[in-house]
Amino acid sequence: MTAEVKISVPGLFAAAGAGIAFSVIDMIFKFLSGDYPLYEVVLFRSVVALAVMLAVIMPLEGGYHHLRTHQPKLHVWRCAVVLFANICFFTGLAILPLAEAVAIAFATPLIVTILSALFLRERPGPWRWGAVCAGFLGVLIIMRPGPGTFQAAALLPFLGACGYATLHVLTRRAGSTESGATLAFYPMLGFLVVSALVGLALGDGRFATGGSAALDFILRAWIWPAPQDWPYLIGVGLAGSVGGYLVSQAYRMNEAALAAPFEYIAMPMSVLWGVLIFSEWPDTAVWAGSSLIIASGLVSVWRETRRDRPVPRPRPRAEG
Repeated sequence: MTAEVKISVPGLFAAAGAGIAFSVIDMIFKFLSGDYPLYEVVLFRSVVALAVMLAVIMPLEGGYHHLRTHQPKLHVWRCAVVLFANICFFTGLAILPLAEAVAIAFATPLIVTILSALFLRERPGPWRWGAVCAGFLGVLIIMRPGPGTFQAAALLPFLGACGYATLHVLTRRAGSTESGATLAFYPMLGFLVVSALVGLALGDGRFATGGSAALDFILRAWIWPAPQDWPYLIGVGLAGSVGGYLVSQAYRMNEAALAAPFEYIAMPMSVLWGVLIFSEWPDTAVWAGSSLIIASGLVSVWRETRRDRPVPRPRPRAEG
């Protein structure tokens, strides 16, 4: 008999909701990247997201006892990889067109499949491995590795995808003992601490030479936000709290390789933001590559839902 696949439909909806929330974050980060350094925006996002987490989400999850963790070392690793992923992805986002950066970052579910097979003992079948190969072909089409066409900045969202994939696999590993709120809280706390330290150490902008767009985005001087930018800074925090919570729930409740493709909803959202806000229309390579990436993820999901599942997954028990 075919191996059982455990599917939580609420978890899949959570992954899709996280994709929408993250598309809003991407749009706001790119919108603000011309005036503010990366970690200043991260600091505002972290403050607002933690406030929402502590005031709303933690009580709904059952109380502040969820702040106690059973796996502190695992959370340190999760914080480290998500910080690396954010530096790479948002720096690439500031340089590349929005849809192109997001499309390359959609290598995340493909990398999740590989890592979940290696470290979580999940067993993707030949259809899913074929989807991985097709998806990576899509990434190569977008990155266009060749003389005169390749942009080094395209490597940044890909490295970010590697970091996010590692985060998702670690989240899946921690999900047996930690609640969704706990899994979301510690990366937010890590962002707050690191961004505050970066501001104290580098916030005067003395290391921003103007020679590199990527480094300038990270190292430029911090400034007090303009009044018209406060709604964006608050909005990115609200989206961060919702997205962080939903993505933690998604990967806690489902196999990592099954939940990941539902975040593809962020791709059409990024095209919409790019056209409406930045006047960026994706070129043919981005359309072709992103279509191949999304199709590979959907094929993977379709194949998994076709497999025999003699015993349905019970609803997750309430935490607390």
